[in-house]
Amino acid sequence: MTAGHDTAVVRHRIVVRGAVQGVGFRPFVHGLARELGLAGYVSNDTGGVVAEIEGDPARVRAFRDRLISHAPPLAVVSSVSHRRVPALGAGDFTIRPSRQGRGRTRVPPDAALCATCLAELTDPADRRFRHPFITCVHCGPRFTIVTSLPYDRATTTMAPFALCARCAGEYADPADRRFHAQPVACPECGPRLRLEGEQPPATAEAALGRARALLARGAILAVKGIGGYHLACDATDEDAVARLREAKDRGAKPFAVMAADLATARALAPVTAAEARLLAGPRAPVVLLRRPDGFAAGVHLAAGVAPGAPDLGVMLPYSPLHRLLFGLPGDPPGPRVLVMTSANRPGEPIVTDDGRARTDLAPLCDARLAHDRPIHVPCDDSVVRVRADGSVLPLRRSRGYVPDPVPLPFEVPPVLAVGGDLKNAFCLARGRSAWLSQHIGDLGDLATAAAFDRAVAHLGELTGIHPGLLAADLHPRYRSAAWARDHAAGRPLRLVQHHHAHIASAMADAGLDGTTPVIGVAFDGTGYGDDGAVWGGEIMLADYTGYRRLAHLAYVPLPGGDAAVRNPCRTALAHLRAAGLDRETDLPAVAACGERERHLVERQLERGIACVPTSSMGRLFDAVASLTGVCHRAGHEAQAAVGLEARAAPAMAGCGRPYAFGFHDDPHGGPRILDPAPVLRAVTEDLRAKVPTGVVAARFHHAVAGAVTAACEAARQATGVSAVALTGGVFVNRLLEDACTHALRAGGFTVVRHRAVPCGDGGLALGQALVAARSQGRAPAVAGGEGEDHVPGGARQSGRY
Repeated sequence: MTAGHDTAVVRHRIVVRGAVQGVGFRPFVHGLARELGLAGYVSNDTGGVVAEIEGDPARVRAFRDRLISHAPPLAVVSSVSHRRVPALGAGDFTIRPSRQGRGRTRVPPDAALCATCLAELTDPADRRFRHPFITCVHCGPRFTIVTSLPYDRATTTMAPFALCARCAGEYADPADRRFHAQPVACPECGPRLRLEGEQPPATAEAALGRARALLARGAILAVKGIGGYHLACDATDEDAVARLREAKDRGAKPFAVMAADLATARALAPVTAAEARLLAGPRAPVVLLRRPDGFAAGVHLAAGVAPGAPDLGVMLPYSPLHRLLFGLPGDPPGPRVLVMTSANRPGEPIVTDDGRARTDLAPLCDARLAHDRPIHVPCDDSVVRVRADGSVLPLRRSRGYVPDPVPLPFEVPPVLAVGGDLKNAFCLARGRSAWLSQHIGDLGDLATAAAFDRAVAHLGELTGIHPGLLAADLHPRYRSAAWARDHAAGRPLRLVQHHHAHIASAMADAGLDGTTPVIGVAFDGTGYGDDGAVWGGEIMLADYTGYRRLAHLAYVPLPGGDAAVRNPCRTALAHLRAAGLDRETDLPAVAACGERERHLVERQLERGIACVPTSSMGRLFDAVASLTGVCHRAGHEAQAAVGLEARAAPAMAGCGRPYAFGFHDDPHGGPRILDPAPVLRAVTEDLRAKVPTGVVAARFHHAVAGAVTAACEAARQATGVSAVALTGGVFVNRLLEDACTHALRAGGFTVVRHRAVPCGDGGLALGQALVAARSQGRAPAVAGGEGEDHVPGGARQSGRY
């Protein structure tokens, strides 16, 4: 191949940015250039991929066109820039070593086992037959093994594994699928599998065989995956599931399951085409599948897998080790569905360290299937839900999605937003991109706080962002906000009201630039309000610079704060009392409390002892769940609301007349009040009339959707705004989101819903970052991380509204 010295020869320097490292982009460029007879080179640097292409102008143009249209399957090209440079007369095309330096990059997320590697894994004639760590440029670990930049083998946890001659040849061959696939290895030179906790210890294929046999006999197995350890057991074994639930102190919180294949998943619940694509795609999240009444399940799971939940969380084997755990043709039969839950003690982050696995997980499992490839970055499984229209709502954005950036609707300065204390994920943003971290968890434990520190440092290293501005929640006792104050080091810290951040997150997720405000419907369990109350049932007029509270759920005292959250029957008593309704023991919620507890709660409410006022929609769902007898004691967050949704689902289409909220003006001139008293009165009347629980639950869901529509219509008449953003953790409830969306669209509203980040607190940091960026240079901000933020407009408004 020669370029010659023809005057028509041109040379272009091309810079490709995006997720273009570790995905086979350089060999793709190399092959494309050779196919077109072009000279030059390609190289990685910390900013992406750089290439210089020399040859006939028409062929150079064809190269540029195909660079995007024919990119490798895992590549995400965010920009391509090119400029003409002097021709050098180069006669070949080469791949140069990666260039060192600092800068923004796009390390790809971990990717599920690709079809080509799966074929090799199951082919007895292939040298990687049954190799638990098979990978190529199209699949395998990425984010969880990267230690620094640029993304090369030396900067991953594969660095200690020296390549054998055959793997080295593949790694160095631009025509090979494993060219510069950093985790590449084979049984001769790769990581080693071992079974621990069983005598005698076993390695390699023997370890896998014994692990499968243990699962078939009802054992609980700790399995080292890509982003951490899982605890696994046969999902059809009642005793094994019960033991695992007790060991993890799981309460009634549902377990996710891993099905051996898509056919097995379809035997658990109906799977739509969109759900199937997600399950079998490179991101391979846990997908929540609805289990409708009357579905004839082909696989009968243990009752303890997902008690009382309307959905089943299902994933497919996304690593070769998981695939082998189910066995290949000819292997002894084993379980076809496994419970697969994060391996950790309650409140702590997922275990990744082998030493901690031996000590911390010993009481939780019977044996450990481990290996010697270190996990540098903990990363839990992602969880998503597919809507009826095929769009996706992320509920937990982690493995397979992180560190893909979220595009922003406007430029922002370098900013770090630390998120909330529950379901924590933080956000680094700069320019037109925001990077949300993997799921960190609840910041109530020292180990989780340490994981937060490490994750901030690691994502900062990958993105090259040095934030000059910090953002945190307004709550004065949030640990995340305390961390931001402690680490501000003289940088301004912007405190952002919780529900304003939720609405801003939904706006950014939809690509809205904020030139016009939205009506934000922010429903969740807890958020610190400007007036010191616990907010959570909010209708706001908002953009990125400020908000005005237009309406909210009526305040009800929350007796004992967190104690009421754990005991929905106490919340029900408070709501009944606030509505002026009797608390007779014929109501399930009243009977569940017991005489002594009722007396204690009534005394608290009468005297206002430890009673914080709340407008939380999440707490209203708790109250109705207890009133209907669905859940009186919650062992995990949202247990009561999830149970109420499950009861409502079969009755939504034929429940008859819905209940109706009161809607009236605040006597003090504040926001309008959504009064649940009429709804609660109707609920108690229906219960005493022996109306089925499912019908009551469905009527309540329709009532909330009706209240949202009425409040938004009043807001539109007052403001002229007709775009409504639905956000907050309550909208994880698919019945409510669907009912609100349908009613609002029927009323001529444009409905803004989350699509790339969670509607709950896992997406909070994105909104914090954009509010802080748009507010930079304006009061209020906490200089140097000291003092308290002041919210203009007092208890009812902030910013320009």
